[in-house]
Amino acid sequence: MKDYVICMDASGDIIREAALENEIAFVPMEYSLGNEMRTSRGCEEEALLKQFYDGQRGGDLTRTSQISPFMYQEYFSSFLKEGRSVLYFCLSSGLSSTFESSLLAAENLKEQYPDAELFPVDSLAATGGIGILVERAVENRKKGMSLKDNYEDMKAFVPHLRHYFMVQDLMYLKRGGRVGAATAIVGSALNIRPMLMIDENGKLVTVDKKRGNRAAMTALFTFFQENYNPEICNTIYICDADTPELAESLAEKVRESAPGAVVRRTMLSPIIGAHTGPGMLSMILAR
Repeated sequence: MKDYVICMDASGDIIREAALENEIAFVPMEYSLGNEMRTSRGCEEEALLKQFYDGQRGGDLTRTSQISPFMYQEYFSSFLKEGRSVLYFCLSSGLSSTFESSLLAAENLKEQYPDAELFPVDSLAATGGIGILVERAVENRKKGMSLKDNYEDMKAFVPHLRHYFMVQDLMYLKRGGRVGAATAIVGSALNIRPMLMIDENGKLVTVDKKRGNRAAMTALFTFFQENYNPEICNTIYICDADTPELAESLAEKVRESAPGAVVRRTMLSPIIGAHTGPGMLSMILAR
């Protein structure tokens, strides 16, 4: 079956044009801004995202909630009952239990919809890493690749993904247990920018610290130079939590260094932004 749905978490980031043109489906995810509960359905409007990050700067607490197996079953049933199969890209199992929940849902739906298939992919990724996977899956589908073959190609490609990013507000990492209270307070006072990666197990790890935005930007660009391999993938995602000047500056440096690179610029989904805070800037590619 070549006509299958490609679906992704609302925690992932993909350029709006690619999502609309290829009818990418998004599993909605809930988050809060202060006392207000909201639902992200992917590719949020820029004005809404700016309001979200301005709210964070103003002191509004932000949280996210997990997707239960039942919620997954309800969502995927809308496709499966029509006989349409689904290739689904989930937030890293190292960051969330949503992948495990999607597997349970897929197992529960097998008997009810025997003529359709649901293949969840553990992206071991987040934000633009999921976007890179989805764009590749779309190209595979356009070439006539079957659902099962596309699924296998995605699993083989996942280990090639690389995420590197900086955060500007350490208090969000403190709330998530990534840094201690003393480190967050001292680091903020000293203008420290933690540099983080998603490791091979899909977990978030702090790998470096830079003093100020300029040093952090240099580190992001150096990471690009050391990891960019156009023979594997020439698509690069630069995702930012409402810091457009830094993001565009980094994108320009990449374009000058690698004219053949396809640079995607997006604002960070509120699902991930709830945990990183405003000012986060990422470099995501595959090698």
